Amino acid sequence: MALGGGIWAVQNKVLPGTYINFSSVAKASATLSERGYAAMPLVLDWGPDNTVFAVTSGDFQKNSLKLFGHPYTDKALQPLRELFQYTQTLYAYRLNGGGAKATCEFCTARYSGVAGNKMFVVIAANADQPSLFDVSLYYDTTLLDMQTVDAATALKDNDFVTWKSEAVLKATAKTPLASGTNGTANSSAHQAFLDKLESYSFNTLGCPSDDPTTIKLYVNYTKRLRDEIGAKFQTVIFNLSTNEKIGDYEGVIEVGSNVTGYDESIPGMGQYGLVYWMTGASAGCAVNKSNTNKKYDGELTVNTDYTQAELEAAIKSGRLMFHNVNGETRILEDINSLVTVSDTKGDVFKSNQTIRVCDQIANDTAVLFNTRYLGTVPNDAAGRVALWNDICKLHQDLESIRAIEDFDPDSVTVEQGDTKKAVLCIVKNLNVVNAMAQLYMSVIIM
Repeated sequence: MALGGGIWAVQNKVLPGTYINFSSVAKASATLSERGYAAMPLVLDWGPDNTVFAVTSGDFQKNSLKLFGHPYTDKALQPLRELFQYTQTLYAYRLNGGGAKATCEFCTARYSGVAGNKMFVVIAANADQPSLFDVSLYYDTTLLDMQTVDAATALKDNDFVTWKSEAVLKATAKTPLASGTNGTANSSAHQAFLDKLESYSFNTLGCPSDDPTTIKLYVNYTKRLRDEIGAKFQTVIFNLSTNEKIGDYEGVIEVGSNVTGYDESIPGMGQYGLVYWMTGASAGCAVNKSNTNKKYDGELTVNTDYTQAELEAAIKSGRLMFHNVNGETRILEDINSLVTVSDTKGDVFKSNQTIRVCDQIANDTAVLFNTRYLGTVPNDAAGRVALWNDICKLHQDLESIRAIEDFDPDSVTVEQGDTKKAVLCIVKNLNVVNAMAQLYMSVIIM
């Protein structure tokens, strides 16, 4: 069972864990964790069913054929190349699993999907020992595996196929695998993915869809996990409409720009294609950096045909927009979908840089407390001083990389809570640094 977490109003929680509130001032081992972790479901031609699996950037570049059923440069992997522009580790899930596995008389594909239909088997007598067979497995012109055996029972399964031990080996120039099919990506597949994802930690979740019902599923999931479970991440969604506000929440980034001229034959690609790149860019953005004015360096054609008035309206409605700057496509401003502000959640919370700092503090403090203090350190003065020191160290590390400024250890208090096992920590007047975005200049001429 996961530890408790989320926001709190009164000190009445039942589960052990860390409960953290962030609010803005009403206006007239304590180490920083790495970023670069993304989660996203994908429409794939190959891969495991009903499983969240981790893929690093290096794995994708070197082993894309084994992992996703296509070479790295294949057009079918364009969404993944967009995603891995800045993602370091992806928690992937196949939305269209459950299809048929390609097969032939000698072997069966390891996974279901149409990619299995591109494999074939070649069997020839061994040149040195004619009683043995050279059994080769190919993907198009790429040799995947070659084994020299006397019978099918001696063949060893690999990353691509399982061999049929009952098969009778015989010379064949080319025996293709066939009948591999993809399953159907539907709303229940998205729900299954989100259910399985709850036990993983990541920075950004992507919703590859323009279906309003699916998008709202991801928004509600994000709100529940951030506020009730304490899982601090942001979710990237697509919303082209200027009339409907889907998010209005600091944990949701609404991409308001669409792509044009995309290849409809690419699995999982649509007008929402920027969600892939933006998910990676958000996950990979350092806690002391901003994506404002970041150049889009993907493969898609982004619609930047907006007037100044349209861009201003989009910013006010909480949509993250891309625009044309001297022929380059760039992010206009690194904002989330929050529009409705209050005394405890002011304009500063509209900035994704602010949310990254808040999430960093929440995640690192939770890891610190849950691994070093929970159930181990006595809740006495000495124990609370130790916790105070570690929390201050986290904030000082953030100050050293210019994510926050003017940090005063005296602004942190750690006291006993309402019960013997509770600890109340308050950090006052946290000053989050944001990147420069506007210049106002006056030039006085003598």
